[in-house]
Amino acid sequence: MSDAARRWLVTLALVAVAAVWGSTFVLVKDAIASYPVYSFLGLRFAIACVAFVALFPTTVRLFDRATLRAGLLAGVFLTLGYVLQTLGLARTSPSKAAFITGMFVVITPFMQAVLLRRVPRWTAWVGVGCSVIGLWLLSGGAGSGGWNTGDTLVLGCAVAYSAHMIVLGSMASDLDARPVTLVQLATCAVVCGCVGAFTERPGLPASADVWIALLVTGVVASAIAFAVQTYAQKHLSPTRTALILIMEPAFGGLFGWLLAHEVLGLEGWAGAGLILAGMAVSELLAVVTSRRGERRAMEPSLEGPPVPVIEHGDTASVDGSAPREGIWTDL
Repeated sequence: MSDAARRWLVTLALVAVAAVWGSTFVLVKDAIASYPVYSFLGLRFAIACVAFVALFPTTVRLFDRATLRAGLLAGVFLTLGYVLQTLGLARTSPSKAAFITGMFVVITPFMQAVLLRRVPRWTAWVGVGCSVIGLWLLSGGAGSGGWNTGDTLVLGCAVAYSAHMIVLGSMASDLDARPVTLVQLATCAVVCGCVGAFTERPGLPASADVWIALLVTGVVASAIAFAVQTYAQKHLSPTRTALILIMEPAFGGLFGWLLAHEVLGLEGWAGAGLILAGMAVSELLAVVTSRRGERRAMEPSLEGPPVPVIEHGDTASVDGSAPREGIWTDL
């Protein structure tokens, strides 16, 4: 197969990943209507762990203390993000949840500024400006005031996802991505599974729709999606990969319209478009405007576009070591 044909196939595979991620907002909302949230998440990530080990069997031999430490901390924020998102989905529409979740891309540079004292570039201000205006329009603008509790929970999810990406960029930049990812998945499974076992005790799902949602989110949206991203980084640039995966919220809106019969209206779609534009600005221009002696590491996400995280040094990670396997970098 020629390189050009391989790049096109990888591109299509990434588009499929973004489409699957977008569809999960509708699938999860329908599933948690008949099955408790924490038990659903516990089963989802237990399935994801099994599927991940099946795809990457050597991962279980790669653990060490640093991997466990970084994976556990990142896993805490990842768990918080998924819990807030899923609780929010029970109270808001899949389309709004998809676009609000995508704002973690533009929130991350500002969280870095607060936590790591890495001042965001002008590109981040442009990106967040577009996204904030878009969020205002998406939630009803000056009209009906359509912001609700579910939207607030999903926005909290976006903040948690940003913290998750910063932990990966600051603690796991020199570690193999596979064991770090498996620790995160296991953390989500254990925490949510234990909460569900003690507070919900629902038993195994009886509905075929819930099992379909579990298999799609656990196997395809987590394990297979990670495998596709890992392969894609060998054939596509980080920027192209990120811009393809930015399509996730757009697919969320599309599936919300097709499957849940949602109607955002002109104002809502304008807001959604501005959020996507803000994400694109943050992803693309963040890389091309890096300062001398600084690089942008595109940290892969378990569900969403890889986020540009500032790293200092021409070829080293934040702690001076070589970049880890599985990290996307634009030097």
